[in-house]
Amino acid sequence: MTFKVRLRPSGRLIEVEKDEAVLDAAMRQGVDLPYGCRNGACGSCMGTVLKGQIRYLQEPMALEDDAMVQGKALFCIGTPESDLEISVHEIEGLEDIQVRSLRCRVESKQPLSHDVMCLKLKLAGDERLQYLAGQYIEFILDEGKRRAFSIANAPHTDALIELHIRHVDGGKFTDYLFSEMPEKTMLRIEGPMGSFFLRENSDRPIILMGGGTGFGPLKAIMEHSEYIHLDRSIHLFMGVRAKRDLYMAELAKEWEKRIPNFKFTPVLSEPTPQDNWQGETGYVHEAAVKTYPDLSEFDIYMSGPPPMVDAGLAAFTQQRADQNHIYSDAFEYSADASMAMRDQMNLKHDI
Repeated sequence: MTFKVRLRPSGRLIEVEKDEAVLDAAMRQGVDLPYGCRNGACGSCMGTVLKGQIRYLQEPMALEDDAMVQGKALFCIGTPESDLEISVHEIEGLEDIQVRSLRCRVESKQPLSHDVMCLKLKLAGDERLQYLAGQYIEFILDEGKRRAFSIANAPHTDALIELHIRHVDGGKFTDYLFSEMPEKTMLRIEGPMGSFFLRENSDRPIILMGGGTGFGPLKAIMEHSEYIHLDRSIHLFMGVRAKRDLYMAELAKEWEKRIPNFKFTPVLSEPTPQDNWQGETGYVHEAAVKTYPDLSEFDIYMSGPPPMVDAGLAAFTQQRADQNHIYSDAFEYSADASMAMRDQMNLKHDI
């Protein structure tokens, strides 16, 4: 059974399955509603039921009896018993996303390649972090130092926060992460941050270009695109030095099989004889330009080392790409980059 839910004041209409929370249905259909825990404990998702009946999948702890009498409802755990008309705030942009400081624990560490670790974090107290696909978080370390890493999983899978972190020799944080940090370690993060995220209201074809751990935020964008059934062509170009640096390539090949209009092109700049590489070689931005000589109609997302981003921007604008439709997330490997510069350029620290 499917129920229709009209959102006010926007007038958007979503469909909610029986026993499906309104929040989950909205996310599935590309509509962002506010939330903080997704278990009825914080009240961030509260709105008003104007018409229809709603019931709860579990105890609505953040909802007082008098508020319920006034028609207030928690949409993270509320499911329709009829068609609904509800009044609720909708997330329209970065200004609607709350930046929060939260405690978390290391849930797991899994090597993805010889120098990349997948770190999964669980927020304390069953909190959830609301973010847009492509944004990042910062670790708050001793003496106020910070290290920033992009979130590598889509917002609808936010029970854990997934990060792809490259080991940098001599970097205190990554040395500790790779060699000493045990699971269940407690850390503090702040986020989400950054203006690198999928622009869902565009109808232009998409080029994703990544280098190294720049695959992380692009993975989040791809997972979100598939989840909301984004009806646009997407071509992912992934550039690394040698085959051993190309991690999670099998996942990208799976996307090619099951997602219509998706293509994946890995590019090696320095393949070894042992790689026996038959695919694209050279710089990743050159492969993109060779494939698409006219970029005037594309949305372009670039994520990776600053030289790759800079080279891509120069090459793409020469091929008529509109700079208003180029979005970049540059990964900086210097521990001494100033906070102001990082905020301005949206830099990441793999150190």
